[in-house]
This record gives sequence, C-alpha cells and structure tokens, in this order.
Amino acid sequence: MLAALEANQRARMPDFDLAIIGGGINGTAIARDAAGRGLRVLLVEQGDLAAGTSSASTKLIHGGLRYLEQGALRLVREGLREREVMLRNAPHLIWPARFVLPHHAGLRPAWQLRLGLFLYDHLGGRELLPPTSTVDLSVGPIGAPLRRQFRLGLEYSDCCVDDARLVVLNALDARERGAVIRTRARCARADRQDQRWRLVLNVRGQREEATARVLVNATGPWIAQVSETVLRLEVPRVRLVKGSHIVVGALFDHDRAYIFQNADRRIVFAIPYHRDFTLIGTTDHDFRGEPGAVTAQPQEITYLCRAVSEYFREAVGPEQVVSAFAGVRSLHGAGAAKDLSRDYVIALDGGHRQPPLLSIYGGKITTSRRLAEAALSRLTPFFQMRPSWTHRSPLPGGDFPWDGVNALATRARGLWPFLTEAHAARLARAYGTRLDRILGRARRLEDLGARFGADLTAAEVHHLIEHEWAETAEDVLWRRSKLGLFLKPDEQAALARFIEGARRPRAAAE
Repeated sequence: MLAALEANQRARMPDFDLAIIGGGINGTAIARDAAGRGLRVLLVEQGDLAAGTSSASTKLIHGGLRYLEQGALRLVREGLREREVMLRNAPHLIWPARFVLPHHAGLRPAWQLRLGLFLYDHLGGRELLPPTSTVDLSVGPIGAPLRRQFRLGLEYSDCCVDDARLVVLNALDARERGAVIRTRARCARADRQDQRWRLVLNVRGQREEATARVLVNATGPWIAQVSETVLRLEVPRVRLVKGSHIVVGALFDHDRAYIFQNADRRIVFAIPYHRDFTLIGTTDHDFRGEPGAVTAQPQEITYLCRAVSEYFREAVGPEQVVSAFAGVRSLHGAGAAKDLSRDYVIALDGGHRQPPLLSIYGGKITTSRRLAEAALSRLTPFFQMRPSWTHRSPLPGGDFPWDGVNALATRARGLWPFLTEAHAARLARAYGTRLDRILGRARRLEDLGARFGADLTAAEVHHLIEHEWAETAEDVLWRRSKLGLFLKPDEQAALARFIEGARRPRAAAE
C-alpha cells in the first residue's frame, strides 16, 4: 500500500512556473537562470544531458571570425563580449587559445584578413585576452608543420571549451538552486488546460504528469518534431544543418590552433585536443532525417582530411581518424548552409488567454548565457522575478581566477601527492575547486577504488552517477569526460559492467 502511494505521488509532480523540454546548452542555461531568479523549474530530457548537438560542437567560445564577412556584427560583438564573461565564470571548463591563420595567396588578401582581425580585436571590449599579432611561418615551431608556401600568419585569441561539461554544470547549478532535472524522461504530450500546461512524461516506461505556467521548447533539431507530435501545433519552418568533426593523432607539438581558409570560402579548424590528438572541423550541410542518428559520413571525413592537407606538410588521410562525430543545428534563414546565421531566435506564442510557449531556435554555446537572459526577459509579463544574475556568478567549481587552473592542479598535487601531473590537471579542468569531492580523504591512489584506465577511478565514476546524472559508460567516457579516446575496448567493457552494478540498487529504489 505504501509503495503504491509513493508511486502515485511521484506520478503527480508539483506545479511549476517553468517547464523546459530539452537538456542541451540552451535548455540548461535557461533552467539555471530561471531557478536563480526564484522560479520553480522543471527540465526534462529524453536522453542524457548534452547527448545531441551540444556535445558535437567545435569546442569553441568565440565571436565567430567568419561571421564578420557575412556582416553579422551584432552576433560577433555579443559572442566576443560573452567570451570573457564565460571565461571568468567557468575557468576550469574554458581556457584561452591562440589561433594561427596562414595567409593563402590564392584566397582572401592579407589586408582583408588584417582588417577583419582588427575589428575582431575591438568589437567586444577585450580585456583579458592578448590582441592579434603577426607570425613568421618560415621559422619556428608554429610554421614547422605547414607547407613551405605559407610564410605569413596572423595569430589571434579565442577560447576553447569542454562543451558537454558546460551543459552538465549548468544543470547542476540549476538543481542546486531548486530546479528539478529529469533525464531519460520523454515529454510524450503537452496540452494547454486551465491556464496551465499539462505535461505527460514517459520516465523509464512509467507515466508521470506535471503542470507549468509556461513551457519552453529548447529541443534544438527536434523543435519541429516536438511542435508537431508533442504540442500538436503548427510546425515551425526551420533549417537543419549538419556539422561533422574528426579526431586524429596529434599533428603538431605546440599549443596553438590553426584556422584554415578553403577554396569554397569555408574555414576549417585544427585544434590541439586532449593532449594526444588534433580536432578537425567542421562541415556545413543541410540535413534530413532523425537528428539522434546523425553520423559523420565518409565523404565528410574525406573533405576535412583534404582541407587540412592543403596546409600541412604531411597529408592527413581517413585512415588516421580515431574518432568522428556529428551534430545537427536548427537554424533560420535561406541560402547556403555555410552562410546561415548562428544567431538565436526566441518566439513567444500565447500569453493572453492561454499559457505561453517559448520556442528557441539556433544559438551558439558561446551565447547560451545571453540567450537565457533574453528568454527570461520575454517572460517578465508573466512572473515576478529577481533581476539577472548570471553575469558574474561562476558555475560549480569555477570560483577561482580565470588564469588559475594550473595553480589549482599544483595545489591538488600538494594535498594528494599520489596524483600524477596529468591526473591532477584533468581533475582540475573537469571539476575545478570541487575536485576534493572526488578525492576526499584518500591517501593513496588505491583509496579511490578500481581503476579503468587513463586515471579514471571508481570514486570519480560514483561521483558522476550520484551527482551528474551519468548512467552509462558512454555518459562517462564521451560527455562527462573524453576518456573514451584513451580507454581500450576491454577497459570500456569493464567500466560498463561496473556502472551497471553501481546503479542497480539505485534503479531498484527508483
């Protein structure tokens, strides 16, 4: 009888101010901002956090240099301003990087590149990052991997990011501020009833219900599908654009990244990636199909290999690819996929005699915090809210100076001397000042439990299960970390068995 009563209570969730469908960067950023303003927030995600587009980015926090050529000055300015805001608020997940743009004599003239980078330096009120400089590629390590024809380079600043962990920490901060975050919870139906949205959820095969005053559709490439099948409203016009990336073994041994121009007027990045690898991307192609089944196709892999081989002395071939991934963006506009704006659009429906629906289109990881502010500002007629607050509020673990991650890792080695330099650096990057929640009172590496390879321990896996919604080996290896690049198949299988055993008591309780 008691078990049946508890199940019924779980099935009838409380009333919320805001219900958000979608656990990507936009949905979690809105949940975080709204919870911090005192709203009662529910976020539902059909799979894992960041399982879609938000973990398939080029891993950049940037203004978007190529958008200058499209005249998107407002988008570039906002991205450049947010670049340093994000760096200050998440210095463990975001770090400065220098990008080298070789001058290609057959493409854009040098004066045009210099003018573009001059604007890039001055549009966004840059304070922390160094300005553009000229590089002689005929000498030194930066030019060494490149073909001899490339002698002039321009070097500018942007930032890199652990995209999936940024999503997870937005969700974590939202939960710590009172939001309810439900993963593996599919919204099967949402209806307007009695000035409320009534949501029917499928949670691991069980039906649950919730009500909310406002509904947010932040499902990214699923936005039209959700509008049609869940909300049963007019299907919005949206362009789905696919971007693919490849990972190869390290192509150079310095910390600079490269941005290469191509004859089709696209650009491709080659970025140092997790110490032993180089990340290359991206492509832009119209996409039709199921976004959850998107993969990098052989012709896209070949395109990326050929693009960087135009610049590197040593050709890069598909046989060198150790990993590949693809994501789908939902964008507005007409024209070639590569020229579509990455700006976000926030559409409000209802609000007078029926509960409002807020639909989110487009956006970039860089501008996710600003998108959340803009979304909440559209809802001010419906709620009494606290003022905006995220501009100077660090994400969990980010309460240290923007350039202090190395000092944090050094301190960790002093407190836990058994850590290697690489292990301490990875934990500092992933967890910031909260790394002690994993290391605790350990005095030896053995105190952290079983080891699965690449310094991943049972203590860390337990933390990810208990506090960061991880439920599978894929969640741990490709979203909470990128250790899937390092673990062998038998180590990954052992991890999967461990997680299944660790979650079994929790699943029974649920």
